[in-house]
Amino acid sequence: MLNRFRFTQQAILTSIFAASVSTICAVPASSQILPEVWGTIGSVDDLISYGAGVRFAGTGIEIGTGEEGATGGDFLTFFSLPIVSPYIGLGYYSGDENIAYSGGLHLNAGSHIVIGAGYHSVRGVNGQLGFRF
Repeated sequence: MLNRFRFTQQAILTSIFAASVSTICAVPASSQILPEVWGTIGSVDDLISYGAGVRFAGTGIEIGTGEEGATGGDFLTFFSLPIVSPYIGLGYYSGDENIAYSGGLHLNAGSHIVIGAGYHSVRGVNGQLGFRF
């Protein structure tokens, strides 16, 4: 014996309405769609370090200079949460310390403004300011 479901017209219309509303109102997280760029300035051993980065779809690239003119880049992985996005990264830099690691947080400070803080093994403690398109 097969059980047959009986759908009333009201149940069908309610299901269609609920599906339509959830489709229309569902907005993907902007950090997953829109690219984000930022500049960073920091300090390591009383020297100033600079960098710039870009993020798209949960991954990012950051380039910069550190102590004694060490330059290089990092590949970053972001963990997208509603307000804050922590990240970790691994990179290659010239100088004594070739392999670099980093970690930090990006905080959504408005619809298009991003502020952040992080630590980088070559560039030291840094602050970040950026925007989302």
